[in-house]
Amino acid sequence: MAGPANEAMRQAWDGAEGAQWSELAEGFERASTEHRAVLLRAAALVPPEDVLDLGCGNGALTLQAAAAVAPGRVVGIDLSSAMLANGRARAAAAGQSNVSFVHADAQVYAFEPASVDVIVSNAGAMFFDDQDAAFTNLGSALKPGGRIVLLVWQVLQNNEWLIELRRALSLGRDLPTPTVGTPGPFGLADPDHTRDLLARTAYSSVRIEDVRPPMRLGDDVESAYSFVSRMGNTRGLLNDLGEDDRIVALNNLRSVLAEHATAHGVVLGTASWLVTATH
Repeated sequence: MAGPANEAMRQAWDGAEGAQWSELAEGFERASTEHRAVLLRAAALVPPEDVLDLGCGNGALTLQAAAAVAPGRVVGIDLSSAMLANGRARAAAAGQSNVSFVHADAQVYAFEPASVDVIVSNAGAMFFDDQDAAFTNLGSALKPGGRIVLLVWQVLQNNEWLIELRRALSLGRDLPTPTVGTPGPFGLADPDHTRDLLARTAYSSVRIEDVRPPMRLGDDVESAYSFVSRMGNTRGLLNDLGEDDRIVALNNLRSVLAEHATAHGVVLGTASWLVTATH
């Protein structure tokens, strides 16, 4: 018998993975600053629109959207209770009363029908195990003519930050390449697949644009190293190394980060698809 929808992702994001993202919230939010700016420009939010932030994580995009649409309301939905706790605390500290957070799986959550004007998501839409069911369900939450605005990762080979991370930590190993189209970071990396998915789940005016905002990993090499050396990607690539090799790999990581140090911090390139559509 099949398990609950997205069970593997639920266990990861409401477990160790989500806890790690919660602990490193400041680093992740800094790294994605330019990505949120790209997404918000494309979303063109105006008061009093109501917004759903899909895979809202620690809530940075949720709070920015709430400031843009007030008195409209913004709901952040995520599988991670740890990150949602961060989001709630940040909203309370900022006095943003038009924000709420839901701990649920958007693939199956019973959204109020036709209740939001816009769905936004910064790297949160690629993890569904049934993409058709998920985007159909998301569409049910949109008002007629409502729009969806997503940032999703392009393939590994286009993302300098991932290539450089793997270069630093490989130590001659032939590292596996994540599969495109399966639940995970590259679930929507094929634009033709994404276009077809949205078309068959009743979205129209689909546009997919190549965007490459920079990722600032730290103010300097040491702050970038402190963040990146604790990321899940890094820990995964170190898992099967012995202690001596781990030391070598981490020294390589510090050196690679130093190669990307600029007057504006440690900056690496990224590649995403900016996906927009109406429903």
